Amino acid sequence: MTVLTAAIVLAACTGQPKDNPARGEITVAADESLQPLVEALCRAYSGVYTDAKFNRLYKPEQEAIRTLLRDSARIVFATRDLTEQEKTALSQQAVQTRTQHIATDGIALIINKGNTDSLITMPELNGIFTGEIKRWSQLKGGNQTGPIVLVFDNSNSSNLNYMLNRFSIKNLNQLKLFSVQSNKQVIEYVRKNPTAVGFIGVNWISDGDEPLSRELSQDLRVMGVSEKGSPAGIADYYQPFQRNLGLETYPLRRKIYIISREMHSGLGGGLMTYIARDVGSLVIEKTGLWPAIPYNREVYMKK
Repeated sequence: MTVLTAAIVLAACTGQPKDNPARGEITVAADESLQPLVEALCRAYSGVYTDAKFNRLYKPEQEAIRTLLRDSARIVFATRDLTEQEKTALSQQAVQTRTQHIATDGIALIINKGNTDSLITMPELNGIFTGEIKRWSQLKGGNQTGPIVLVFDNSNSSNLNYMLNRFSIKNLNQLKLFSVQSNKQVIEYVRKNPTAVGFIGVNWISDGDEPLSRELSQDLRVMGVSEKGSPAGIADYYQPFQRNLGLETYPLRRKIYIISREMHSGLGGGLMTYIARDVGSLVIEKTGLWPAIPYNREVYMKK
């Protein structure tokens, strides 16, 4: 038996982990609305640690979390923490979880470039989701004609769940709601349908240096949203971009978390540390989101 073979057998017998913070291969699950962010973080980390490999699964958020519960993914990127029931299920498996808030994201409301009704208030959005407002002409200063069509990436997505929870909606029968299969398909649908308003994770269109982001943001308008019922002027409306997320002026913002079931010092923990203590926050900034822990820039002044 060679020394290498003996080492492999010993590792298998002792249960030694196959990965560490600098090398190995793990599966990462994420809500599909967070895909550009997750891709950027995983690519950046693998660029530093070339022996680190992340197999990415993009699913509706609830399905992504289920992969963590079934031990089909080591970590999950999500817009919520685990529920008490989910924590109990993992506790029964003798699994300890770790949750880390990494960024603030926003739900972007996108409309066709030909639609000039690019401002909306939270009371108007509430009216749309409760079924009281059904047509564009019912909005204040509305110029677009026709019914308001709400377009989401998936019937189980975090985008839809966020909006339903925000307005305490239980019954969808009053809504003209259309679901596709991805945030990218939401964008494509809105481009072709002037009466549609699409709901996407803003990181799909907020990285100006990313070719796909630039391509997807073409021929669209991003709506400005006001918290007030009767805004005094244009300054009361905010779009879901970085500064407004950080200053908490954009109403439809949400937190992004990494949830890990890793029980040793492994690749998942390495990625979490990279985001919290290293230049991972710069990657988050580049995607147009607001990092939970901004990168500490030190400036030395010479006299």
